[in-house]
Amino acid sequence: MKWLAGIAAIAGCAAALAFIDVQGTPALAQAYQCRMPAAVSVPAITRDAAPRSVPITGYTLALSWSPEFCKGREMQSGQRTQCSGRNGRFGFIVHGLWPDGRSTWPQWCANPRQVNPAEARRNMCMMPSTRLIARQWAKHGSCMTRTPATYFKVTRILHDSLRMPGMDSLSRSDNLTAGDFRAAFVAANPDWPHSAIGLDLNRRGWLEEVRLCYGKDFMPKACEKRRYGPADSASMKIWRGM
Repeated sequence: MKWLAGIAAIAGCAAALAFIDVQGTPALAQAYQCRMPAAVSVPAITRDAAPRSVPITGYTLALSWSPEFCKGREMQSGQRTQCSGRNGRFGFIVHGLWPDGRSTWPQWCANPRQVNPAEARRNMCMMPSTRLIARQWAKHGSCMTRTPATYFKVTRILHDSLRMPGMDSLSRSDNLTAGDFRAAFVAANPDWPHSAIGLDLNRRGWLEEVRLCYGKDFMPKACEKRRYGPADSASMKIWRGM
């Protein structure tokens, strides 16, 4: 199975993440279309909170639903790659791979390495914003690995092992619930337990993110309450975009 093959490729990573350097290869990602610019620049990221070092107990892969995120942001200068349509049409994009702790999470760990333009461009079909890429490394990846290349390599393996449910048909479902979405995700990814699929809905019930929960071994595990989000009975909606 594709998911098992992806997990096999990172077996042992939880113990070795801080010690290995690997070079990633371009990933097509879960985009409808993707046309990245030939050259990109990577902005400097300013830390906006205190560093926090706590033991890692697991990981969360956060997948943002791009049509909802881009609503009203189509021409904002910092969001044009993802939202203008000039570089492709995106469905789910990676918000980040986050290390989790027992009662909080590590962040902004001391690491002098920065994302270079080549590494940023390599990942832009998966994360179509150089600012997002640089920030996720600085805030989260720096607590997991020694290099950005390793952090994004692991993120790509996890991301590319997934199959997303048919979002167009789900968006047209009458009386769609969070449980319906989780069931559709399990149908597309039979190795995933229902309990490992977290959702984030906005105040009006529109899907913003899927948050997938992993243990330290990168195997799916039940989400904590704060990650699981709305109960299965909660109503939800999915914006298809224009």
